[in-house]
Amino acid sequence: MALLQANKDLISKAMREFSILLNQQEPTQLPISEDAMAVIVDDWVNLYISHYRPKMTGEQQEQNRAVQELQQELTALANPFLIKYRAFLNTLSSDSAPS
Repeated sequence: MALLQANKDLISKAMREFSILLNQQEPTQLPISEDAMAVIVDDWVNLYISHYRPKMTGEQQEQNRAVQELQQELTALANPFLIKYRAFLNTLSSDSAPS
C-alpha cells in the first residue's frame, strides 16, 4: 500500500529541512565526542518526527507507516553526516599525534 501523497509531501519537506540543518553544522575547535554527536543527531531526528507526526493524514495505520518512513529517511540522511563528523575527529587525533 503506497503512502498518501500528502504524507509523501510532508516527508519530502522534512527531509529538505533536515538536510539544511545538517549542512549548516560546522566542526568546531572544541569538538564533542562521536557518541555525543550521535545522541544530538538522534535528538534532532526525534524532534522532526514529533513536529511532523501530527501533520500526517489518513487512517492510523497510514500515519504510522508515514512516520516510520520519515524516521528511516531522516536516519539515512544523518548517517553520512555522522561519518563525516567521525572523519573530522580522526583528522584532529592524527594532527595531534606525535610525528
